[in-house]
Amino acid sequence: MVIKEFDSLRDHISTRCLTLVCSEAFGFYLDIISATFLACFTSPVLNFQRRNNISYVIIPLNHCLILENTLSATVGLVISQAMVLTGMLQIGPRQTAEVASNMISVERVLQYCKLDKEGPFESHPSKKPSRDWISAGKIIFKNVYLSYSPEEAPVLKDLSFEIQAGEKVGIVGRTGAGKSSLISSLFRLVPLEGTILIDDVDISSIGLHDLRSNISIIPQEPVLFSATIRYNLDPFGRTNDEALWSALDKVELKSAIESLDQQVSEGGSNFSAGQRQLICLARAIVRDNKVLVMDEATANVDLVTDALIQKTIRKNFKDCTVLTIAHRLNTIMDADKVLVMDAGQVVEFAHPHELLQNTEGFFAKMVKETGKTMETSLREVAKNDYEPKFRKEKKAA
Repeated sequence: MVIKEFDSLRDHISTRCLTLVCSEAFGFYLDIISATFLACFTSPVLNFQRRNNISYVIIPLNHCLILENTLSATVGLVISQAMVLTGMLQIGPRQTAEVASNMISVERVLQYCKLDKEGPFESHPSKKPSRDWISAGKIIFKNVYLSYSPEEAPVLKDLSFEIQAGEKVGIVGRTGAGKSSLISSLFRLVPLEGTILIDDVDISSIGLHDLRSNISIIPQEPVLFSATIRYNLDPFGRTNDEALWSALDKVELKSAIESLDQQVSEGGSNFSAGQRQLICLARAIVRDNKVLVMDEATANVDLVTDALIQKTIRKNFKDCTVLTIAHRLNTIMDADKVLVMDAGQVVEFAHPHELLQNTEGFFAKMVKETGKTMETSLREVAKNDYEPKFRKEKKAA
């Protein structure tokens, strides 16, 4: 289906037309150069004959010039040979340009062949994780370094922290602090140094299929396939229709969907931005993984949809480990912990209320920049969430 759509969208006619226009324009300029060369070559000879009163008669024959006297015959021979050179000037550069144009395709294919391949996709039988991995969702980073190029400085530098199973962790920081790179390292999108453990399994020792199929992600730009709603929710066809309708009901989209066979346009253009994000959230509910990553998932939706997404996550992922790269601070003020990053390192990692006690801390300054009214509200939310959890832990101790 994707291949057919790709072929239908390619416009061969305009590309071919542009190629022909460029070729004809190139030939026209070559003709101008040839005519200029021929004029410059013959003018001095003709002027020489005129100064010496050498009479001649020009008789057109096969586009050549035949002169009556001996000198004229010699000049005619030279001009005829110059016109042959004109034809060669057309053929040579044209063939050279065509070969260079066609070799670009070969060059691109060779570049693709030399690209570093991901992998291994399948785990070695001796290191393949159990069927119920990931069962808890505990994540440990140990001295992780990540660089997108060997020549560049590391984006993540000696990153070490531990997330307990079921914790809801917000990740914040300035632009370029390394938030998205942290997520890239979790999915092994880029080669890295160090150790990342999920439920005591080193993710570098297992295949990418086993790793990525057990972690759900809701990106900032929702990804929808040009297929049915059923396919978008369950691409591998492992879930029955009842579970799919249940997932749509949990994100309050059941009334907006006519049937599971309803077609999704390219990029989900027949749905609003909020609905596309909710479909991605329903897909994560269907997958039912123990680790959920939200990469600024609510950055492009309105506040009502944002609140609905947060409510759905708290209800349906309460036993899961949730990592949220926050665009709006209000979405992570009731998180179990907030991980504050700066220049690829962890600078603060604790409950939001604890971080706000340090008025000179990174997180406190970020909250302060939201304005006095919003700051007061955020501090209140963090305090109200912290006190019940603190009392619960204190009683348990």
